[in-house]
Amino acid sequence: MFQISRDNPAYYLTSVAHKRLPIFQTDVIRQLVCNAFSEARISGGIMIFAYVIMHDHTHVLTDNAREMNEVLRYLNGISAKRLIDHLKANGYESSLAKLRIQERGKKHKHSVYEHHPNALRITGEDAFMQKVNYIHLNPVRGGLAEHPDQYLFSSARQWHGRSSDNEPLVTDHKQISWRSAA
Repeated sequence: MFQISRDNPAYYLTSVAHKRLPIFQTDVIRQLVCNAFSEARISGGIMIFAYVIMHDHTHVLTDNAREMNEVLRYLNGISAKRLIDHLKANGYESSLAKLRIQERGKKHKHSVYEHHPNALRITGEDAFMQKVNYIHLNPVRGGLAEHPDQYLFSSARQWHGRSSDNEPLVTDHKQISWRSAA
């Protein structure tokens, strides 16, 4: 069980797509990112409490089983690798060209995410719930759904007790130990 406190913070992570490109606009790509997050969760030994995959960014709330930069490396590293591999395997050369950045010499590599993610330590339950609500309302604010539960690539349904059989990414939100109300 995970209990949020000053000594045991959660991490609120926002990762923005390279040049804010709408990289995650198809369900296939969003599911690929969810699968990669699930893989990162297992291989990194981290918990994912809430998430949303928007067209050009992701929000994730995690535990602190690893340092914040390590959690980001797992989530962003694995999802970027899976996305680049998918684009290469399916001949999406124009998409790859948009993600290409030049390294030293004439070598090129691809960048899925901006290199300065927004990462915050969350030390209280109220702040944690503000972030959960912000994450779940993102698709509504972005015009992708009228209600948070309608957007498939979000943990909103799980938090509202309405999980579907085809959840793209099962969260660990039931592993949170809440302080009892006074």
